[in-house]
Amino acid sequence: MSEPSIFTRIINREIPSDIVFEDDRVIAFRDIAPQAPVHLLVVPKTEQYANVVELAAGDPALLAHMVDTANNLASEHANGEFRLVFNNGATAGQTIFHVHAHVLAGGLEEGNLA
Repeated sequence: MSEPSIFTRIINREIPSDIVFEDDRVIAFRDIAPQAPVHLLVVPKTEQYANVVELAAGDPALLAHMVDTANNLASEHANGEFRLVFNNGATAGQTIFHVHAHVLAGGLEEGNLA
């Protein structure tokens, strides 16, 4: 059995995090290395899916819930406008293979984070 991801360890409260939202399916917290004034991560509470493609194929309702959560968080923490980023694979910048979405907002001038 593989080691739990850092996200599972946050979900299990083994690692502290600045949690901004949680329900029975997802948890959201501030990124420790923010790339924008608002940079939140939305993470499913299951490690079953390594990336967004697996999640879309395996549980589209959970993916929709993640998008809805991102939208609600952007309304609460920014002006409702946001970028939603899923890195898919190591060469695309994915470093934790437990699917997660980056919610980025505030101060994103055109051309940044393209």
